[in-house]
Amino acid sequence: MVGMTRAELLELPVVIDLVTAARALGIGRTRAFELVRRGEFPVPVLRFGTTWRVPTAPLLHLLGLTAAEA
Repeated sequence: MVGMTRAELLELPVVIDLVTAARALGIGRTRAFELVRRGEFPVPVLRFGTTWRVPTAPLLHLLGLTAAEA
């Protein structure tokens, strides 16, 4: 599992898929889905049908970054 660089994090779009969010947090895909199912993913997660999306702003905030740094 390879995480993301600061530059990659700051280039993320406004909303990302769950797998990308997991990569940013340094956790695996399976673990991310487990956390979502248990309601324990560390940032808000949105469900659209069978698709999970994660707003980037709360993710960056959790990681100590802001979109304004870009």
